[in-house]
Amino acid sequence: MVIYNPKDWFKLIFAFHKSDTFRMLIPALFTIAIVCFGIVYIEIEVWHMKYKSTIAMHSLLGFVISLLLVFRTNTAYDRWWEGRKMWGAFVNHSRSLATKIEVAVDSSMEEERVRMNALLCNYFLAAKDHLRGVRSSKEWKVVAGVDNDNIVQADHVPNKILLELSREIEALRKSGKISDVQWLSMQDELRMYSESLGACERIRSTPIPYSYSLFIKKIIFLYTLTMPFGFVTDFGYWTILVTTFIFYAFASLELIAEEIEDPFGTDANDLPTDDLALKIGKQIDDIFKV
Repeated sequence: MVIYNPKDWFKLIFAFHKSDTFRMLIPALFTIAIVCFGIVYIEIEVWHMKYKSTIAMHSLLGFVISLLLVFRTNTAYDRWWEGRKMWGAFVNHSRSLATKIEVAVDSSMEEERVRMNALLCNYFLAAKDHLRGVRSSKEWKVVAGVDNDNIVQADHVPNKILLELSREIEALRKSGKISDVQWLSMQDELRMYSESLGACERIRSTPIPYSYSLFIKKIIFLYTLTMPFGFVTDFGYWTILVTTFIFYAFASLELIAEEIEDPFGTDANDLPTDDLALKIGKQIDDIFKV
């Protein structure tokens, strides 16, 4: 995720980041400009513009496309924001569970505390990788009694870590080191982890319907391709610039929506899940006084 100052207009206007839609659309913009030049040249030099302008029709159709793109962008942003709320829930519940464990488990159970601390920190690193379709334990904490190599081979790595953590808490209850009330409270926190991750998985595995995405791309392409026929009588060769700019505006909105509808990747506009996972780990360490 790019960190920036939204009030610095001058810098933002002239900034060209690698995720800027202009960079991504350069080949398409050149193609549109060349095709548009060919159409305008034929209309002016060959046909001599012997028909009336249809700019009114394109204005109306442009309004309809704008409404579709607004809906598309809002839907994608809702997914992005819901993902951020789920990771915010991870932050809150990690603090809560770490605090409950720290209070309930005294210094005489140092091995248990260290293992649970490691499992908690590793869970969020595993959840971040799981949402990206990655399987790795390089960033995990390594402690005695926790077999990271075995855990990372599980079909669902975060669930495997939750299971190991739940077993640690259950062992404390059975040995009488924590009460049933404390055990139940900790289990509630683990359930919230599972629900938050499940919501993130739903966002990741349910893209916008294929037919809807296909229709938007087709209508943008057809609208842009027919613009020279409607605008040439009013703008002449300037139609090339106008058409290319309008294509840039519409296509950019679609590209932005595509990028943020799956917010758990490594694109510039995705959620900072790497930073959030590390931040949660540091806060857990601080609570456990590691």
